[in-house]
Formats: sequence, C-alpha cells, structure tokens
Amino acid sequence: MKKRRLALEEEGGIDLTPMLDVVFILLIFFIVSTSFVKESGIDVNRPKATTSTSKPKANILIAINENGSVWIDKREVDIRAVRANVERLRALNPDGSVIIQADQSSKTGTLVKVMDQIRLAGVEDISISAKE
Repeated sequence: MKKRRLALEEEGGIDLTPMLDVVFILLIFFIVSTSFVKESGIDVNRPKATTSTSKPKANILIAINENGSVWIDKREVDIRAVRANVERLRALNPDGSVIIQADQSSKTGTLVKVMDQIRLAGVEDISISAKE
C-alpha cells in the first residue's frame, strides 16, 4: 500500500519550469525584435513632390507647423534649442540622419533657420519630407 501511495504522489505534480523558460525566451525575443516608430509629435500638411524618395534610416524627426513652431520628440522647442537637441539625439545614434517635416504653409525662413541649427550640430545629412 505504501508503494501505491508513493506512485500516486509522484504522478500528481506537473513541472512548469520548461514552459516558463519558453515563455520568458519568447518575451525577450519579442522585446528585442520590436521596432519603434519615431514621430515628431504633430501632424503637418506636407507639400507634394513627384520626385520624392523614401529614406528608411532617419532617426531624428523635426516638424515645423504652419505657425512656425518647431517640434522634436513630441515637444515644442525653440529654434535656438534645435542644435542642442540634435546633438543629444545624434550622440545616441551617430549613423542616423535628420528629416524635417515642414508644413506647406510654414515660412521658408523658419525652415532655413532650423537647417542652420542642424548643420551647426554637425549633421550634414538633412532631408525635407514630402508626399509622393
């Protein structure tokens, strides 16, 4: 009778360790392989261009709305602070480029000032976003 009781006790438990290992490995895989979409923070009405091309490796997005305010990483910044923000973001990813999303009714002077600040930050790879 003791042998029978011991056999029943041994069969009663399910080992969950391998299943938990698999779940944690899948969790780590999905976290590492997730790509995050960067946004500038506002929606702008970009101008149309027939010769526009896609640029997949842009890491710094700067938006200029119709009022002339500049947005980086979902927050409004002063034009004089663009250089410091670009230098900070460039230090995180030295291979990335800058894309400016300027509203079609924004002033060209604001765009030129932003481009000057970006070049003062040491970035030469600057693109302007447009609709296809």
